[in-house]
Amino acid sequence: MSVFLITGGAAGIGAGIAARLVQDGATVIIADKEPAVCAGARSVICDVTDEDEVQSLIDGIAGAEGRLDGIVCNAGFMIRKPVETLSLGEWSSVLATNLTSTFLLVKAGASMLRASHGSVVTIASTRAHMSEPDTESYAASKGGLLALTHALAVSLGPDIRVNCISPGWIDTQHYRIRPEDHAQHPAGRVGRVEDVASLTAYLLGPDSGFITGAEFILDGGMTRKMIYAE
Repeated sequence: MSVFLITGGAAGIGAGIAARLVQDGATVIIADKEPAVCAGARSVICDVTDEDEVQSLIDGIAGAEGRLDGIVCNAGFMIRKPVETLSLGEWSSVLATNLTSTFLLVKAGASMLRASHGSVVTIASTRAHMSEPDTESYAASKGGLLALTHALAVSLGPDIRVNCISPGWIDTQHYRIRPEDHAQHPAGRVGRVEDVASLTAYLLGPDSGFITGAEFILDGGMTRKMIYAE
């Protein structure tokens, strides 16, 4: 049975990925600052920006599950603030969670992933390619995550595959979606958590064995759409 670790899995996209992997029969460990409630998954409280806590998390998996087949690096958050008022501490906290945590997780988990010929999936964002105002720290962290993905793929291959999913607008049930929000997408709708979970499951599995260092933009076509002011 495959063993997968998902960070930031207590809610949103991470929770959806965890549920899908459990449904597929995998053993799932969810690491989050908040307790995760997902039937069939093991929840671990962990600050993934802390190297000691990450090492303890990986050691715990080695002891309890005895193997690790994949890591989904999903933990992340945004601070939306004008750059003139964004503090260095706020900038650093976003980069630590969204970017540095992936480095810490892969560093700590590499030996088990090598043993299983495992896979890493990073969850970046279309904001690695395009931005709204006042999102500098988030955009920088996601752009860095995209670059880190292909660097890791080259360094760790062929034993470990590393790929990136860059979601666009995904409905995580935290806000109301209007008809016009769906209509603006070439695909005809806003994305669903299940869309990300399905692609993640594929990239973790054996059918994607020839894919590494790749980015999958999952945005309903929005980054390919030319938009002009009327």
